[in-house]
Amino acid sequence: MDVEKVFHMTGGVGETSYSRNSSLQKKASDMVKQVILETVEEVCLTTKPKSIGIADLGCSSGPNTLSNIKEIIETSRNNKLLQPAAPTEFRVFLNDLPTNDFNAIFQALPEFRHQLKELGRNHIGHGPSNIYIAAYPGSFYGRLFPDHCLHFIYSSYSLHWLSRVPLVSIPSGIYDEDGRSMNKANIYISENSPPQVSEAYFEQFQEDFSLFLRSRSEELVTGGKMVLILLGREGLHHADRGNAFFWKILSRSLTNLFTKGEVEKEKLDSYEVHFYAPCKEEIGEIVKRDGCFQVDRLEIFEVEKNIVGNGMSYGRMVAMTVRAIQESMIAHHFGEAIVESLFEEYGRLVDEEMAKEEIRPITFLLVLKKL
Repeated sequence: MDVEKVFHMTGGVGETSYSRNSSLQKKASDMVKQVILETVEEVCLTTKPKSIGIADLGCSSGPNTLSNIKEIIETSRNNKLLQPAAPTEFRVFLNDLPTNDFNAIFQALPEFRHQLKELGRNHIGHGPSNIYIAAYPGSFYGRLFPDHCLHFIYSSYSLHWLSRVPLVSIPSGIYDEDGRSMNKANIYISENSPPQVSEAYFEQFQEDFSLFLRSRSEELVTGGKMVLILLGREGLHHADRGNAFFWKILSRSLTNLFTKGEVEKEKLDSYEVHFYAPCKEEIGEIVKRDGCFQVDRLEIFEVEKNIVGNGMSYGRMVAMTVRAIQESMIAHHFGEAIVESLFEEYGRLVDEEMAKEEIRPITFLLVLKKL
């Protein structure tokens, strides 16, 4: 499935009734907020732009969409170290797939501008900043913006989504010559997947991530930077008890519905996710081979598990998050009738597994500088 027909998980998701930023992702975004602000400051001090171009790739339409932009603008206004190098003009480009609800963002802009105006009454800069905001719908696996128009790029929880399931490149795809899945009873890489499955997923990630880097290198000015947040894995083994394990539990949930007669075997065997959790070594090697960026930071962190509230279990919170990402595709593939029971089962199994042994999904924080 092409990425145009699905949606990014980016501090929010795309076209579903659950289109909102999850608290799990918001917590992780807050953890790296300081890094984002420091990176923008470094870009301003290095390039000294009077008009700064900023892009949020995979912006979604939830409440986090404009919060980082507001923080960036206020930091540049009020940081004494940046005066008089602080930009007086901000060009903000919001990107997501065409199915994203950009109208929701536009409707929030008057209040957003009002907040900036109120906050800016006492700022120490040299007059109010001009702020221009535009939407750029489309896949970021390819060019989006004119040459050298950006200084800073931010992307949160998007780059682990592949442009497609790696199923058409025989023999490196995950389907055989007869179109049958070699990854039966799994929707992602598991410990019983044939080796060619993990190889195919990694090849697709290499292709997509390299294209992303090449495209952004054309759009950034020299010295411009990117802050990228994406899910990953700690070691070389794909089927760990981290992000991959959540997909294993979803596979088990679907299998349980199959045993109850609610899911057809053919449909169960033909469903895969367009996801890949890279390890640190894979990310570093692709960046090095591409040669357009240098790695300023590449760090691993975990999202705290104790942030759920209102009597909601961790499993229920994870189920809501995964449902937000997968509901449209699951409903299309299996039918809408299974959605409620599937994610009830999924949340139950997550809590059951957490009671046995902790699940440790990890996130990468990657800061890259354009050479």
